[in-house]
Amino acid sequence: MKIVCLERDSIGKDIDFSGFEELGSLSISDRAPGSPEELKERLKGFDAVLSNKIRLNEETLLGTGIRVIIEMATGYDNIDLDYCRAHEIAVFNAGHYSTDACAQHTFALALALMGKVPYFDRYVKSGGYSASGNFTDLTHPVIEVAGKTWGIAGMGNIGRKVASIAKAFGADVITYATSGRPGTEYESVSFDEFLKRSDIISIHCPLTDRTLHLFDESAFHKMKKTAYLINVARGAVVDERALADAIIDDEIAGAGIDVHESEPIEADHPLLNIKDTDRLLLTPHMAWASVEARQRDVDISAENLRAYLSGEKKNRIV
Repeated sequence: MKIVCLERDSIGKDIDFSGFEELGSLSISDRAPGSPEELKERLKGFDAVLSNKIRLNEETLLGTGIRVIIEMATGYDNIDLDYCRAHEIAVFNAGHYSTDACAQHTFALALALMGKVPYFDRYVKSGGYSASGNFTDLTHPVIEVAGKTWGIAGMGNIGRKVASIAKAFGADVITYATSGRPGTEYESVSFDEFLKRSDIISIHCPLTDRTLHLFDESAFHKMKKTAYLINVARGAVVDERALADAIIDDEIAGAGIDVHESEPIEADHPLLNIKDTDRLLLTPHMAWASVEARQRDVDISAENLRAYLSGEKKNRIV
């Protein structure tokens, strides 16, 4: 088995890939070639490709000899599954590896916004606290999660983990079934009711035709002015320009955004014009990326390749 990994930088050089070495010869590049033609040439002569973000379709796969794709992520929208089925290319994904990390980052963003953490840090370090003559600062009210309604869009593994933590904080949890199939132990409501009732909304759904720009100008009009939006799912679930307008126009209290429609985010993106970190926090698609989660990702991916070689179907998509 000849294995090629073309995106080591997307996983990190601090992560151990030795689990693949016992399965065959492993060739590693830090980044994938820039053009489809170069990518196709790089894939030739290999049986298996470890992918993350690179586009794998007819343009890049035809004639390469690739027999199995090991997607080192939960989502696999970068892979043309129909092409793989038609050409008997097996596809595996690494589910569940980032559940704890994504849930943790969801609360890191929400609590920083609701607790005004960036402001208070600046206030103390600027010398303002030392000069104030007061033991505290009440100019920026802190909001508790307890007693609020936490709305979750997408009740997969991450959504359920977030729900359990929100309940532990004392929040009431409601859900919107982005798949159209409600069925959790939590109250499931229509999208309009979801928007109107939620004090915090966190997004944990895949990007599909149903969820593309689900949170658009109309949705922000229906949300509470005191509500916060957290997106750690896929950038295009949110209309980012409509979000920027909603924050500037005080239609919502704020947002914590880890994922963007174009990654990396464009230098002239309207969200970058919002400098108020009490209203908007941006992180570079790293909710999934704890050290522990990245190692689990690689370990699960190695197990998936081992399953392919032994004829098992675990985590097999195609």
